[in-house]
Amino acid sequence: MNHSFDAYVAAALFPRAGSGGDGAPAFAPTFAPTFALGDGTVRFQIDDAVTVVEAHDGAVLCAGLHPSGEGIITGGDDGRLVWSRPSGAQELAKLKGRWIDALASSPESGLIAYAAGKDLHVLDIKDPAFTRAFKHERSVAGLAFDPKGRRLAAATYGGVALWYARIAEQKPQILKWAGSHIDAIFSPDGRFLVSAMQENALHGWRLADAKDMRMGGYPAKPRSFCFLSKGQLMATSGANGAILWPFTGANGPMGKEAIIVGADDSALITRIAAPAVGAHLCAGLDDGRVWTADLKGVGVEFLKAEKGAPITALAISQDGRTVAWGAEDGVAGTADLDPA
Repeated sequence: MNHSFDAYVAAALFPRAGSGGDGAPAFAPTFAPTFALGDGTVRFQIDDAVTVVEAHDGAVLCAGLHPSGEGIITGGDDGRLVWSRPSGAQELAKLKGRWIDALASSPESGLIAYAAGKDLHVLDIKDPAFTRAFKHERSVAGLAFDPKGRRLAAATYGGVALWYARIAEQKPQILKWAGSHIDAIFSPDGRFLVSAMQENALHGWRLADAKDMRMGGYPAKPRSFCFLSKGQLMATSGANGAILWPFTGANGPMGKEAIIVGADDSALITRIAAPAVGAHLCAGLDDGRVWTADLKGVGVEFLKAEKGAPITALAISQDGRTVAWGAEDGVAGTADLDPA
């Protein structure tokens, strides 16, 4: 299904479309392609209809799944953190005169983290009274929870700060590396942390000993990354094809070469997505195309072959059956995949 939203697509996500009693997952849950837009709205695609939720008085700057799996959370330039579901929007927090432009959530711990400038805040969906606040010397540009939802990585200038999300008084562990770090991701086994940099590079650390990993050589800034194949590979944007780094063994990608999938000299990969298991990989390009590849097969298959504005959002449903994308000009779409 294709859409034209006439607003920048900031994120594409797949919250659960149905649940059982007391918010528990249905026996066979379905997933609703959902788009967060630059006009402040959240659009839920349910069957053949789109439900519009007015989430922000301004632009959506960041988005993620709610820890419950129901609906999505967004931060906006109106200083509000909002939980949107097809039934409507609920304000979770408000910072007057601030922009909330980074967030992360953890279904394992039920925590939500969000950042405005140098300040990082943590909420617990099961305890309205719980709150934590952590301050940094420089602005926080990206956030990530570890696989257990206990530690929180804050990407900032000069490295990444690691916090224990529930502890009030503490000093963070600083993983130092010169330059501006704008996003972060933990490996699924929690052994490695990788940051995206303002330069054309990633930087990684083995957390057991803070050993550095330089991951450079990109022709453009790698703004999107994800793990796949049960954490054995990490795929990234920022090149004329999807770059895959191996994360097997004790040293991860250290001393190993990356491989490229879907090489195409005419376009750069802007967004990358994959389910946690399986060998499917999807990529969005700066010329508006979207492809999928089965890493066990050969070549790529285009889900969107027509060219257009750069792809700015891309996601695959948790069951690996549906892909959703959005572009700079508001064009968006979904397609079914064969998860085998």
